[in-house]
Amino acid sequence: MFLFEPLPWYSVVMWFVVLGGLILVNELARINKWFSLAIFLVLPAILPFAVWQYTAAPGSSVGTWFHWAKVYSALAGCLGFLAIRNIKSLSTNKWALMFPPFILAVNILEAVIRDFQCYSVNGLVDGVMTIGGPWNIMNGIAGLINIITITGWMGIFIGKDKKKDMLWPDMLWFWIIAYDLWNFAYVYNCVSDHAFYAGAALLISCTIPAFFIKKGAWLQHRAQTLAIWMMFVMTFPTFVDTSMFAVKSSHSTTALWVVSGLALASNVAVLVYEIYKIARTKRNPLKEEIFTDLDAYKQVASLR
Repeated sequence: MFLFEPLPWYSVVMWFVVLGGLILVNELARINKWFSLAIFLVLPAILPFAVWQYTAAPGSSVGTWFHWAKVYSALAGCLGFLAIRNIKSLSTNKWALMFPPFILAVNILEAVIRDFQCYSVNGLVDGVMTIGGPWNIMNGIAGLINIITITGWMGIFIGKDKKKDMLWPDMLWFWIIAYDLWNFAYVYNCVSDHAFYAGAALLISCTIPAFFIKKGAWLQHRAQTLAIWMMFVMTFPTFVDTSMFAVKSSHSTTALWVVSGLALASNVAVLVYEIYKIARTKRNPLKEEIFTDLDAYKQVASLR
């Protein structure tokens, strides 16, 4: 296979199990705030001392600064979004509503820094084969563009139904796809042997709900599925490293060029489109939503 080594049938089946499991737990977290607190507050308060000090110690494939920063930044997002969704004074506070784009940008920037670091890395890093090269720089630039093209955070609001989803009308499908391509390229570049699950399955697990279950809530879906996956893989790193279900990258430099090239091209396209929309509508992206004329925007905004 172009991206990965040949896939045994049981790894393909497990890929769908991981995908379904992430979507299921995300939905349970949407439905019940107490379940969310148990998963995103109580559990991660226990795991570092009971489990992670052994399974995610320095030298393991999930023992890098990036994995620890990623799990806690994702958990911060989950808890922050949960507070905004359930505390009325926060759900209408303009300063509190700046937290979602801030934590999103921080998460992207963490990966951008790691991509740039991996440019000069070649060989085994904590048991994971890493092949550094120009693709890291390309994808790091794609990530920076992805941050720049975040728009419409001032339009975030909380849904009126019982689930109280955090909805972001200006965060539309084209930005989400560009993000997915960038993030997959990041995982493929920097943690290539984890990309089958941590890249493809994880990203699709939040994109499916954003497109087909609850539109407008992509960031909420993304934070929750990311936190769930990070806690799982830091608890059971052998699942992606040495288990029968582990899938290794092909380590093809052609594949590295292609995935990073697609990520950069898609994010440049979103940036060009956004500049076009701003020039045409004369809307200020620092103060206003940009895509208010699009049907996809109107569908979410109508839930205010």
